[in-house]
Amino acid sequence: MMNKLPEIVYLAEQVREMDRLAIEEHGVPGIDLMRKAGLALFDTIRKYYPDEEVTVFCGAGNNAGDGYIVAKLALEVGFKVTVCYLTIPDSLQGDAYTAYQDYIKAGGEANGFSLVTTINKGVIIDALLGTGLNRDVSGIYAKAIALINESTSPVISVDIPSGLNADTGDLMGYAVKADYTVCFVGLKQGMFTGYAADYCGNIIFDSLKIPEDVSKQVKYSARIIPKPCLPTRRQCTHKGNNGHVLVVGGDNGFSGAIRLAAEAALRIGAGLVSVATRQSHASLINVGRPELMCHGVEDVAELNTLLEKASVVVIGPGLGQGPWGEKMFSQVIESGKPMVVDADALNLLASKDLSFDNWVLTPHPGEAGRLLGCSTSEIAKDRFAAIAKLQNKYGSIVVLKGAGTLVHTGEETVISTTGNPGMASGGMGDTLTGMIAGLIAQGMSLKSATTSAVYLHGKAADLSAQELGETGLLASDLMPFIRQLVNE
Repeated sequence: MMNKLPEIVYLAEQVREMDRLAIEEHGVPGIDLMRKAGLALFDTIRKYYPDEEVTVFCGAGNNAGDGYIVAKLALEVGFKVTVCYLTIPDSLQGDAYTAYQDYIKAGGEANGFSLVTTINKGVIIDALLGTGLNRDVSGIYAKAIALINESTSPVISVDIPSGLNADTGDLMGYAVKADYTVCFVGLKQGMFTGYAADYCGNIIFDSLKIPEDVSKQVKYSARIIPKPCLPTRRQCTHKGNNGHVLVVGGDNGFSGAIRLAAEAALRIGAGLVSVATRQSHASLINVGRPELMCHGVEDVAELNTLLEKASVVVIGPGLGQGPWGEKMFSQVIESGKPMVVDADALNLLASKDLSFDNWVLTPHPGEAGRLLGCSTSEIAKDRFAAIAKLQNKYGSIVVLKGAGTLVHTGEETVISTTGNPGMASGGMGDTLTGMIAGLIAQGMSLKSATTSAVYLHGKAADLSAQELGETGLLASDLMPFIRQLVNE
């Protein structure tokens, strides 16, 4: 769950530049920004954990300063406050040291962290490590993070959970699992993909009221996908106006994936959907969804007839990597039609040197690794870098699926904040593929169709999970919610 957030996100260095501009060029005292940050943290405590004890873990730098300010505010209203430092306060510099002195002058006490440190009941403030972390957490900081995570007390992290990479969402060895993260000045892109969902908790944003000109001076790194505005249909429309999707795949024994992709294309509004699949189960796909036009296709001549009529082609679900799949893949590529490429078609693509400006690639991390010739763990380490490499190599639009799905449009990277862990089940990717194709068929650009489908796919899963829960969520459960969403 997240509060209403800005749609643009930044690299950590970009946010630091905004801090610098506010202080050096707009005359905003750094201590004022720090005090506003401390107040935002304290407001979060008062809103969600009133009348609690507060334990503040302070590291070094400005994060520590924010921690000392919130400790002072809590002390002044009568909270029981415990401050545990991991960097000796006398070594703090600038505004952080001023914040520490203010806390001491208010009657506060601070004690060094040790292996016998315990956490009292109440809320924990994680002010250990900031966005500048560039190496794995170890030593006493790792022990402090372990202690925080072992506690049953709620945790509020300052700016970003300590140990989470602000640019990539990767874990730097260990990271604090927060219930709330209060983020300042600019949202950090790493808070919305990778491991971030397990560590950031609810995200609250406060700009600290920096001058508006500051954000205009710094280029952002990515955007969050907003709720799409889909075109409305004319009263006199007919099925031919809404495009024709051809879904190619489903080798012998693999009919489920292609059925899901085809039905998703229908549910999102495509006028016609044809399926080119193996003769052995073409008729079976029609049993549960007679609106699909299913064709048994064994050779390229039969496929060519269907390709001529298609507005957009889906290639890959259940395709296999055998001779039939290779033959179908090559013919679709040669057709020059707009394509959505998924599953086994991506695995076939990994051995070829191809780049087009009219396709959408939708790999999960494993497929992305094969496309780039690297491991899945390398993809996970920096999803933003991975998707940029994929787009540079293969062109057009790339979707990197997973927690915090990314889309690279060729111009920018956008991030999805819809979706939930229930989507970690078979068929979800096939459904997304069909949705993208269905929107392209209706005349949307590849970029708009892809970002809209990614948003709606996750939102449909969220609505389904709200009704019956995340565990046991099936790809087919999304179908009625896809229809609901495109009609809102």
